[in-house]
Amino acid sequence: MSHINIAIFGIGNVGSTLIHQIEAFNNKSKTNELNIFVIANSTHALFQKNESENNSKDFETQAHPYTLDDIYAFARTNSYKNLVAVDVTASTLFVENYLDLIKQGFHIVTANKIANTLSYDFYQELRTALEINNKKFLYETNVGAGLPVIETVKNLYESGEEIYKIRGVFSGSLSYLFNAFSSEEKSFSEILLEADALGLTEPDAREDLSGKDVARKLLILSREVGLIKEFNDIEIQSLVPKVLNDGITLGQFLESVKILDPIFAENKHSLKKSQVLRYVGELNLQTNELEVKLVQESKATAIGQTKGADAIFEIYTASYGDQPLVIKGAGAGKEVTARGVLSDVLKTIN
Repeated sequence: MSHINIAIFGIGNVGSTLIHQIEAFNNKSKTNELNIFVIANSTHALFQKNESENNSKDFETQAHPYTLDDIYAFARTNSYKNLVAVDVTASTLFVENYLDLIKQGFHIVTANKIANTLSYDFYQELRTALEINNKKFLYETNVGAGLPVIETVKNLYESGEEIYKIRGVFSGSLSYLFNAFSSEEKSFSEILLEADALGLTEPDAREDLSGKDVARKLLILSREVGLIKEFNDIEIQSLVPKVLNDGITLGQFLESVKILDPIFAENKHSLKKSQVLRYVGELNLQTNELEVKLVQESKATAIGQTKGADAIFEIYTASYGDQPLVIKGAGAGKEVTARGVLSDVLKTIN
């Protein structure tokens, strides 16, 4: 395998986990094929020439302010080839650097969904730059964390398979909430606060409940199968009433979260014994419609049988007939996401 030189942007949960996974990979292979030559957050960077050093060690004391030009110069000075920029931030601003990184010789690997959900014009501009500069852009973790969802959908589409519909529980956080709420005798607010305490939701759970994260993943898949869609084309059922959203701080939301209880209690009361609640994303390629919504699902279906924080994706195609191709597993988590990013890094050269 060729030597790969990596710049990691973002040193939060996923970024720090990725660094440890790369160190373990090098120790196991005993060849140091993966060289992290810089790790950076939004303001500071730690440059490194010695591949045996611990990349995350002493970042707080040794990192210093930087620009991307500093990273480009460092790579040139050290004659680094096979450059990969890894974006494990959630930053809208950092995505603006992708085009420049590509022109400077970097492949892009990202867990950040922003680039693939901006305007379709930017989506195309990015891919044109990749083609011109002969670089790769890999983002498997944008949908399903470590699950091979994007690759599977892309392979089916590019092989000429007729895809009718993609449907599933796209969010591990919302999967946990409705799996627990449908099966336990607890109020929705109790389960939501428990999930928050366990770190299963975003710091502000309204990010999950708004449905926007699910919608972004749905938009990414729609573009993978050739649809020209914008975010505003998606019909999203938000689970956050305006009274808990408009001008309300996170603290005020948490204090008032019981307002949600009668709303979801009514949803639960309307269920038949054979049904559960699930929050799904659905892409219908026969009507070209994208929807994100709360549904009453039969317990007999694959979606109805999900447990814990699992994500699940059903792909309906001509070849598979009435039985969809099902991809199911952990839909979130720093370990599986970092492992998916590492897999993409290896694919840039392999």
